[in-house]
Amino acid sequence: MTSISHTVATALQFAGTQVPWAAVRYSRECTTHRVVRNDLPQTNDTSIDEGAMCEVLLDGHFGYAATADLSAAGLQEAFSRAIETTRASTARKAHAFASRQRPAVTGNYRSARARDLDATGLAEIMDCLLAATAAMKCADTLVNRMAHAMLVQTQVDYFTSAGAQTSQSFDMVSLNLSATAAQGSESQTRSWSRTGQWGGEVFAREAAVQQARRVAAEALALLAAPNCPSGPMDLVLMPDQMMLQIHESIGHPLELDRILGDERNYAGWSFVQPEDFGRLRYGSELMNISFDPTRAHEFASYAYDDGGNPATKEMLIEGGILKRGLGALESQERSGIPGVANFRAASWNRAPIDRMANINLEPGTASLQDLIGQVEHGILMHTNRSWSIDDYRNKFQFGCEYGQLIENGRLGAVVRNPNYRGITVDFWNRLAGVGREDEAHGTPNCGKGEPNQIIRVGHASPPCLFRGVEVFGGQA
Repeated sequence: MTSISHTVATALQFAGTQVPWAAVRYSRECTTHRVVRNDLPQTNDTSIDEGAMCEVLLDGHFGYAATADLSAAGLQEAFSRAIETTRASTARKAHAFASRQRPAVTGNYRSARARDLDATGLAEIMDCLLAATAAMKCADTLVNRMAHAMLVQTQVDYFTSAGAQTSQSFDMVSLNLSATAAQGSESQTRSWSRTGQWGGEVFAREAAVQQARRVAAEALALLAAPNCPSGPMDLVLMPDQMMLQIHESIGHPLELDRILGDERNYAGWSFVQPEDFGRLRYGSELMNISFDPTRAHEFASYAYDDGGNPATKEMLIEGGILKRGLGALESQERSGIPGVANFRAASWNRAPIDRMANINLEPGTASLQDLIGQVEHGILMHTNRSWSIDDYRNKFQFGCEYGQLIENGRLGAVVRNPNYRGITVDFWNRLAGVGREDEAHGTPNCGKGEPNQIIRVGHASPPCLFRGVEVFGGQA
């Protein structure tokens, strides 16, 4: 626990004289960005965000107030505001809650890492980024070569008047490389990223150089490639594209607060209805989707959510049948639908809401070559570059960076501007092959809620084969 624990105990004692239950969630996050563009360092900045959220339960209603003043007086003032606003709004509460929605747990968590980010020097990071951009300098048509590292160190401590005490420490890294090739009016970008809960071991110079050379070569290949053909065909999606397919057409529509209507003014509803759980055939029998914050190194791994609920691996979809929603204890209480430990806040000054964490497609038994070998006429796609999905998370289209045609079970020509579209349930029922080796990818930029919350999520998936998908290309 941090040194704030004594001050928190005093504040909780103060709140306990006025309400039956109270909590403090303390958060400190240090974020560092390093950017090298065309061999020149461009960004070297660090920011620290620190504060606490005070929470109370009064007449069945949870209320909040945040403060950056971490003194005993500052926390007590925040509790006074939380009590005042909660008392004023309790008559209009959506549901009557109880302290059982905030388990009285104790424990600690430290994200998996080989070497702490604190032990990783700026010189080592910059050497890795500079080497990567230099490795991409292989043709005059490569007009932009960029390497970006984001390092995040987070401490979250949670205390309640019922005796809960949890402490969680996270080291997170997002390492991104990109190369843009241009000639005349045409330009093509190829990228690579490694994102998750890692330490300084991510900044391995030779590994970054190897990825940089591949990225540059593929950007040049795209520049010379024809446009993707259009028409129905089989589609093999690689893990870096499966990430967004899972995120948009499974993660968001299964959020229980969205299904209950809480998000309708901002991010929309969902085509999924409460009666669909346990009944809806969401996809083929090969589709098995898990919620798994316990998996090491994914971007959204943790031991407890921000309401103190212990995180466990749970199956959301098994054998293609929808089983469980992405709803924390409050949403489970309101809906009667089984959920998960996903009550998450983006910062100390935001109240937790239902969020994705690690939403993964469980591996199958096929190798990538097995998947490709099953395709008579189709295409393989890597890496998302554009997306569009309706407010009900039903109809979608995605554009990818890199495509390769498949003919008679063999990879063929590279094509640029590959896109595909579909309708969620129909698309997932076209799932015909699941690879045996998965990769974890993530994003730090999932937005939701009013006021807005930008949060980190992770997705692990093997490559997958879908039959008869509508594919289309860019303009000639």
